[in-house]
Amino acid sequence: MRASELGRQALRVNPARADHLVATRAAVSVVVPLLVVVWLGRLDWAPWVSFGALTSLYGRTVLDRDRFGQQLWAGASLCAAVVSGVLISGLPHVEWWVVVLGSVVSFAGSLLGDAVRWHPPGPLFMLFGLAVCASTGVGASRAPVALVVCASTVAFSLVVGQVGAAVGGRLGRPRIPRPHFTRALTPEDALRHLLRFVLATSLAGTIATLVGGTHPYWAMVAACAALGGPDLAARLVRGVHRVIGTLVGLVLAAAVLGVHPRGVWLVVVIAALQWVTEVLVGRNYALACVFITPLALSMGQLAHEVPVNALIVDRGWETLLGAAVAILVLLAIPSNRTSITRQ
Repeated sequence: MRASELGRQALRVNPARADHLVATRAAVSVVVPLLVVVWLGRLDWAPWVSFGALTSLYGRTVLDRDRFGQQLWAGASLCAAVVSGVLISGLPHVEWWVVVLGSVVSFAGSLLGDAVRWHPPGPLFMLFGLAVCASTGVGASRAPVALVVCASTVAFSLVVGQVGAAVGGRLGRPRIPRPHFTRALTPEDALRHLLRFVLATSLAGTIATLVGGTHPYWAMVAACAALGGPDLAARLVRGVHRVIGTLVGLVLAAAVLGVHPRGVWLVVVIAALQWVTEVLVGRNYALACVFITPLALSMGQLAHEVPVNALIVDRGWETLLGAAVAILVLLAIPSNRTSITRQ
């Protein structure tokens, strides 16, 4: 594809499709459990709650009757990723365990995501959940608590999803048909698809770890994010979007975190950023990444505060690294077939 066509795709803003209803559902699923965590004084539970709440993001493009199934699969996968991260969190050299298990999660998540056809596609949130929970250092003994907390949040998100479906129906929300495979994937193409995830995430994580990054999993997540999309052109555009949106988002993150919001105020900030993200993510991924960046960093600060300047710098270069690795892998392992298309 020509550079001019890639440029047009990168600048395209898709029309709105009842995104405000999806955004409200996601914001409620995030803010209520986080407020409970703050009220209980258990900020160490914040990562487990945050990733369980991401269940609400799935099934945004399917009919209401299909949403529960997609969210159930996604919620179970998120719980598995969170518990896996906690189980390895006390091991020495945990960053290398994250590289290895993160690649496995990317492989398994991409395979399951294609089989279930969930949306958003791919294993990004599972990889992110594993890595963040592994970095907390709480130790394997906390795994049962992590499972209960995460599963409870998943259950809450499922309830919110069904209530949102009922409310959306009464408001006359347009029915969005379920995504479908435009062409059957051959075993060869499926293998290439899985190899891309394994190679890109493991290579990005290895380089970031060797260089001495404080959050090497950010490079892995950026690589995983760039691999999403129905074809090569869409994936390349997504990689460019990730970089541009993140770099602009770091300016917003510096402004947000620079005032040092705490407790309930930080939860309010997270909910607002989550809402805006979900309004934009289906329209233009670069615009969404502007808000995804401060959202991710704010969630991290809720559980464990670190110096903002170092956080900003690390997020920037590790995202550049991950996106660059993903683009190189995409060019090295191309595929002319299309997997899932959005209707």
